[in-house]
Amino acid sequence: MKASAPFSTSQPLSCRTHGGRPSSMSMSAGARTATSVGTSSKRPWFGDLLGRLSSTMDGASRALKDAPQRFLDALVDATFRFTDQALNSAESNFAPVDETGEAIEIHQSQIQGAIPDGFPEGVYIRNGSNPLFGALHSTSSVLGQSREIWVEGEGMLHAVYFTKSSAGHLWSVSYASRYVQSETLELETARHKPCFLPAVEGDSAAIVAAYVFNYLRFGKVSKDISNTNVFEHSGRVFAVAENSLPYEICVGSLDTRDAWDVGGEWDRPFTAHPKVAPGSGELVIFGTDAKKPFLVVGVVSADGTKLKHRADLKLDRCTLCHDIGVTPKHNVIMDIPLTMDVGRIVKGGQLIQFEKESYARIGVMPRYGDADSAVWFDVEPFCMFHLVNCFEEGDEPRTSPYPLR
Repeated sequence: MKASAPFSTSQPLSCRTHGGRPSSMSMSAGARTATSVGTSSKRPWFGDLLGRLSSTMDGASRALKDAPQRFLDALVDATFRFTDQALNSAESNFAPVDETGEAIEIHQSQIQGAIPDGFPEGVYIRNGSNPLFGALHSTSSVLGQSREIWVEGEGMLHAVYFTKSSAGHLWSVSYASRYVQSETLELETARHKPCFLPAVEGDSAAIVAAYVFNYLRFGKVSKDISNTNVFEHSGRVFAVAENSLPYEICVGSLDTRDAWDVGGEWDRPFTAHPKVAPGSGELVIFGTDAKKPFLVVGVVSADGTKLKHRADLKLDRCTLCHDIGVTPKHNVIMDIPLTMDVGRIVKGGQLIQFEKESYARIGVMPRYGDADSAVWFDVEPFCMFHLVNCFEEGDEPRTSPYPLR
């Protein structure tokens, strides 16, 4: 990904000035001061008593407000035991690494080969799972065990910067890595320990408990892992995973800014692979969820300021659709039998499962279409994560999925 211009991390400060009538406010304040002094001189203990009482009541109010949270935290700590998952020798390439913080200069002697002539200045950024606290985690309790799966490590950005000297013939190359500072990463970092109970794989009772406790304690079932992709739209860069909203990042420092909900108009998970529509520059997005509506497609304006279209495709199951295809006029949807079903957990099954006896189909819809305008083509059951290519021949869209066999 080329950075055509530096991104500024500075934000303008705003200050609201309240209107009023200064002379009246000044007189009133003076009157109140005189009254206070008079009362204090007669009964100095009374004001002190009121101050202490107010402070005590504020503290009690805060304690009562925090009591449910503290109780739930204590209950989880007493019931569940976190353990680190071992890393197989074949998985050593996936072992977590530390953040570099500031960019590290890469000496020319450390570079193998040569940078090609005409290579542009810019930055290459990748995103990947990098478990916080050194490992993926499992939990055990009287309810059984649950464990994080390999995609659930927190997102870490890795950036390689290419800069030419002023003379234009010498390259400076540097590397930096930083965690995506999601809301849930900051929460666990502040507590210095893993807090979210694994809720994808394991014993049914333990997973149900993880759902309940995570939601009661943190208002969400799982962490914002933000570890799957980095994409650019309208001069802004985002880190994303499909279980939450994307987080905007600063290319120069890898600082994390706010989560992006398209001006408050997108209130559900966000695909890790949005696509820029050819010609219009609009961003085609979608979000899958374990509860209805299972799959919603959206179109974001080319300038990234508003959601121009939103459509519930009214699927009857939560298909783990990981990618979407776009052509100049159409969207291509994969409805595959790799599904997520909370009801299966209650019956003793797993949350995610490939239903090999179920159906699969490919849907084609107009860019601004809805469930009624989508045309579905039944195909043999298969599993796929990514589309290689989508294009149109005349008015007919074509697609090339990349199936997993």
